[in-house]
Amino acid sequence: MRNELIDVLYTYNNAFSSDNEPLGAIKGHEVDITLNIDRPYPPVLRRPAYPDSPTAREALGKHIQETIQLGVLRKVDHNEEVEGTTPVIIAWHNEKSRMVGDFRALNTYTVPDRYPIPRIQETLTQLSKAKYITSMDALKGFHQNVLTPKAKKLLRIITHCGIYEYLRMPFGIKNAPSHYQRMMNTIFPTELSEGWLIIYIDDIIICFDSWSLHLERLARVLHMVSEVNMRISLKKCNFGFE
Repeated sequence: MRNELIDVLYTYNNAFSSDNEPLGAIKGHEVDITLNIDRPYPPVLRRPAYPDSPTAREALGKHIQETIQLGVLRKVDHNEEVEGTTPVIIAWHNEKSRMVGDFRALNTYTVPDRYPIPRIQETLTQLSKAKYITSMDALKGFHQNVLTPKAKKLLRIITHCGIYEYLRMPFGIKNAPSHYQRMMNTIFPTELSEGWLIIYIDDIIICFDSWSLHLERLARVLHMVSEVNMRISLKKCNFGFE
């Protein structure tokens, strides 16, 4: 069984990436943002940078450089027109830092996307009937979504070292989960309708009773992942557990 699984994973090895490898750029599903106000935008959408401690500034500078290297962020040139800026904060958890955009003002004026997210209870019921389960997680899932030119201009952040523009969908914007769920449902419509695939935002779960058919379905999913240029986080995968 193990060798059969390895064969499938080797065949579709381009569907996987690790943290220090390039992110995917999912094809055909650009993210847009629609506001319920017209230009000129109110001052609340053009905010200054928050004051930071030296420690936070150091952490922020490191996060910015890492995000630029991933192709998620770019520095805005000084002669570019800037209509809006969002401040960022450094959040700490267990001595680890994370860069978080304070998109509350932008979210207030964003037209909501009410695409439904699956209910956890229904997912658990479906899982309880399966003998073999594979769970996979998209690598930095939201960051694999390319933004439209309009959305990029709305998603500019301001820091002590300048203004930067998101090129990929960041965490914290209003419709990110709904967009991602719709996109995944659009990529895997047949697989979802057949009842053996579960998608919860960026989590992909395959459940089936037969090992050979489970592997066939894993291959189908990985093929589609490769086709749309998505990347799965290998370290967050669990294959064929009972």
